[in-house]
Amino acid sequence: MREIIIDKLKGIEQNNNVKILYACESGSRAWGFASPDSDYDVRFIYIHNPDYYLSIDNADDVIELPVNEVLDISGWDIRKALKLFRKSNPPLMEWLQSPIVYACNEEFYAQMTALAPQYYIPRAGCNHYLSMTANTFENSLSGEQVRIKKYFYALRPVLACLWTIGKGTLPPMEFEPLRSIINNTEVQNAIDALLLQKTQVDEKHTIPPVSVLQKFIAESMQFCREQEHTTAATKNPTEPLNELFRKYLHESW
Repeated sequence: MREIIIDKLKGIEQNNNVKILYACESGSRAWGFASPDSDYDVRFIYIHNPDYYLSIDNADDVIELPVNEVLDISGWDIRKALKLFRKSNPPLMEWLQSPIVYACNEEFYAQMTALAPQYYIPRAGCNHYLSMTANTFENSLSGEQVRIKKYFYALRPVLACLWTIGKGTLPPMEFEPLRSIINNTEVQNAIDALLLQKTQVDEKHTIPPVSVLQKFIAESMQFCREQEHTTAATKNPTEPLNELFRKYLHESW
């Protein structure tokens, strides 16, 4: 599959006259809890030639391929990516930590990853991750039968929120280091059991709610709601990102 994805990315470059600076896996395969039938969620950052940006009209800043059951591939123009980076966009911060990379301008990647801890805004991260958890918990974990994968779609963001509140730093993308902050053995054992089961069943497999995880997620959300106002809400500088944009605009073409 890796070869197919790389070929798709090369086709995107040729068909859109762009250069891809970075491409990675962004979903459950990167988070560390994929099912046998999990799809591939590929995200990338690209740059056009200089003339593309010298227009009086607003230009498209997203490239997306048609989604199928196996592949979901989309990317952001570098200007869009840097604007969102300035706002501490959590998904973008996660892309830069992905353990599965398909394309990479090493210098661009090094500069972005060096800036990420400085540009991470804890308040923005908490708001994002708490919203993700609440949405999953309230809409997907409240029935008599729930999908296993939905537990991880609630656990990963609430742990990222707890990490941000407790450490004040950019949380890791992958689930294993995130779960290291859980000091409840019963919760850890329940997670281990679900992780094992998830590797053996498809994405739609359901189980009865796991009470220990229901309680942990609910209590963690409540704690995060009470504490998120204590996290830093800073404003990031623009000029270092302008310099980065200009650098790769000149060097990529």
